[in-house]
Amino acid sequence: MNTFEKIYEVVRKIPKGKVATYGQIAALVGNSRLSRVVGYALHANPDPEGIPCYRVVNRFGEVSKAFAFGGENMQIELLRADGIEVTDDGKIVNLNKYIWKQK
Repeated sequence: MNTFEKIYEVVRKIPKGKVATYGQIAALVGNSRLSRVVGYALHANPDPEGIPCYRVVNRFGEVSKAFAFGGENMQIELLRADGIEVTDDGKIVNLNKYIWKQK
């Protein structure tokens, strides 16, 4: 399994109503230095319906300005549809409340 496939496998596990960070995904695939690679993989997501890349935010809880599937407004819309609150300026998710805690 290549690195992108490992990333997609982890992202598929993020439950509705939760988010993960790029660094968190990188650590879960075995190398915490791969945060940027996580971003590249999600930008090239071959299955946006099955791999919920919109549930991945940066370490500050910010949505991506370059969200590949409709821009940051679409990412915000998808997060809100999942029940995740995004600040009024539409850019930040409260990580204390919505971060995915793996078991």
